[in-house]
Amino acid sequence: MPGYPLSIRNLIREFSRFPGIGEKTAARLAAFVLRSPATDMMRLAEAILEVKEKIKICSVCFNLAERELCEICENESRDRGIICVVEDTDSLVAIEDSGGFNGTYHVLHGVLSPADGIGPEQLRLSDLVRRVSGGSVREVVVATNPSVQGETTALLIKRMLDHTGVVVTRIALGVPMGGDLKYIDRMTMAKAIEFRRGV
Repeated sequence: MPGYPLSIRNLIREFSRFPGIGEKTAARLAAFVLRSPATDMMRLAEAILEVKEKIKICSVCFNLAERELCEICENESRDRGIICVVEDTDSLVAIEDSGGFNGTYHVLHGVLSPADGIGPEQLRLSDLVRRVSGGSVREVVVATNPSVQGETTALLIKRMLDHTGVVVTRIALGVPMGGDLKYIDRMTMAKAIEFRRGV
């Protein structure tokens, strides 16, 4: 952006590399940095560096961790007989926030998307099969998103685990709590009917 000194232009360019951040938002963030006390910005810089230095992938479930195992895999009170398969760590956090799941996780870090060059070998599917083959897992809950890629990934997981004897379930999809049926889209309504349960 012309008119800014080079160092600010550099900062704007770096901010605009963040997902969802355009040039104008990046300029506002740069202005915020400029107005903020140096100590605050030093803490921000240290937090960024700390994340880059400390965060690694859990050796069991592939969640984000600061040690060999993530906090969930280290927690002895979790039910290790149930594994919830998620696309990414954001999905894991959403399920944890619900407070309704006490098993363990398996993070795929993506879904099948041949158009983007993502096949089974780019995901953590062979690691999942290896975990399940250990013999202590009773159920695998597939919690991929209700997209074409998520559904395709769920079907592949089911097929890969068929020979293990483990129960493979899919999270229920459908009408949200407090939702009004007349505003629900066709796909969501179809899934709500398909995954109906006893009352």
